[in-house]
Amino acid sequence: MGVYEEIKAMAARAKAASRRLAHLDSGAKNRALTEVAAALLGQAERIKAENDRDLAGARAAGLSGAMLDRLTLTPGRIKAMSDGLVEVAALPDPVGEVTRMWVRPNGLRIGRMRIPLGVIGIIYESRPNVTVDAAGLCLKSGNAVVLRGGSEAVHSNRVLGDIMVEGTTRCGVPAGAIQVVPTTDRAAVDALLEQEDYLDVIIPRGGEELIRAVARKSRIPVLKHYKGVCHVFVDRAADLDKALNICMNAKVQRPAVCNAMETMLVHEGVAEKFLQLIAPRFAAEGVELRGCERTRQVLGGVKAATEDDWYAEYLDKVLAVRVVADLDAAIAHIQKYGSDHTDAIVTEDYGAAQRFLREVDSSSVMVNASTRFSDGFQYGLGAEIGISTTRLHAYGPMGLEELTTTKFIVYGEGQVRES
Repeated sequence: MGVYEEIKAMAARAKAASRRLAHLDSGAKNRALTEVAAALLGQAERIKAENDRDLAGARAAGLSGAMLDRLTLTPGRIKAMSDGLVEVAALPDPVGEVTRMWVRPNGLRIGRMRIPLGVIGIIYESRPNVTVDAAGLCLKSGNAVVLRGGSEAVHSNRVLGDIMVEGTTRCGVPAGAIQVVPTTDRAAVDALLEQEDYLDVIIPRGGEELIRAVARKSRIPVLKHYKGVCHVFVDRAADLDKALNICMNAKVQRPAVCNAMETMLVHEGVAEKFLQLIAPRFAAEGVELRGCERTRQVLGGVKAATEDDWYAEYLDKVLAVRVVADLDAAIAHIQKYGSDHTDAIVTEDYGAAQRFLREVDSSSVMVNASTRFSDGFQYGLGAEIGISTTRLHAYGPMGLEELTTTKFIVYGEGQVRES
């Protein structure tokens, strides 16, 4: 069987499974999730062995430190995957929820009921935890899923997929509800994007190049975010101790992820003091600063930022720094260079905070908190299937509700239309 035929057969199985999964009761779904959560911990050594195979191949291929970090499954990350499934199991099942009801003058009662999207195709790079996070959310929301990870994580994804299938089928989840594309042939991605008869939505997760390629080729609706150019603005009225902690965490805690800070904006009224406080801390963590002219005057020895730096998603220990005149200038910068992902202000000025919340239209806008909190798990959504910066139909971290749509339901008492 060729790659196209193999992918088409997988998509068809997923479609058939989705019809049964859409009506599976919450108890069965929750039992399946908790079964898999326990299996992940019980088979951690099996997972680690397969992940080590991927890491060895990635090092031999010369992958960057940031990519190796995304690929690595530590015991803590395996536990986090397990905890995520437990949290998803504990969340209310959105399927079948009636979100609104109203009565028309003719007595008809109209409502909206949540239903699954159907079959979701997920195309992703490096991070094998996506296999578990995405499959768990799809299962709870009643969606079948076809997962195509990157070749660098093939052994990790296969073993995680096997554990998911083993655990869920024991609990009555239909075969075909969770499938991991087994081949590393790149033709599999193109084949998946042509299955519009079977797949209802595509969600790509990875670098900008991957996401743009998927959006360009797909015959199926795509939920996407191209990159995460996240900003923190340190306002004149900022508590500088808070600002230090927030900016360090936003940049350094995990620089290779999409919600890490890539540009730090500093109000000119506190720029000299704040930059001199934070620069040594960044230096101690190995962060390279690229600054505007004023930043370079204050610090000296800082590389000049170019126009491209303001648009850059480094995913590494590199940070663009700009001193701005005021809140208006900070908002204007974000509106021009931002990616609609996550932006934060550090301030004790209530009015400035409210203006920032109103006028910055990113999918997550924060006051006095690290951009690293832009995450489905941190928001209480359980795991997340991705962060959408496409406003239709979801915006921001996508949890269970974002993996459903609504249909109209109508109760009548024999009414007929006369005009």
